[in-house]
Amino acid sequence: MTDILVQTGLWEDTDTAVIGSWLYSDGDVVQAGAVIAEIMVEKSSFELTAPASGILHIGAAEESEVAAGQVVGRIS
Repeated sequence: MTDILVQTGLWEDTDTAVIGSWLYSDGDVVQAGAVIAEIMVEKSSFELTAPASGILHIGAAEESEVAAGQVVGRIS
């Protein structure tokens, strides 16, 4: 299993962000480097990419608050 982490260093003004939307569903097969989710910070958004190829296991719901470095899912 490979952890999906919220990237660090993307924003500076706040400690948290929000998962705007997952672009794949739980259980979908994803390819390494594919954009799998959108992270929202105030009026900006950032793409979350798959760190590996495999089956996506979502661990954090859309609209949930997340922190930089937090595990939000896994790929098996």
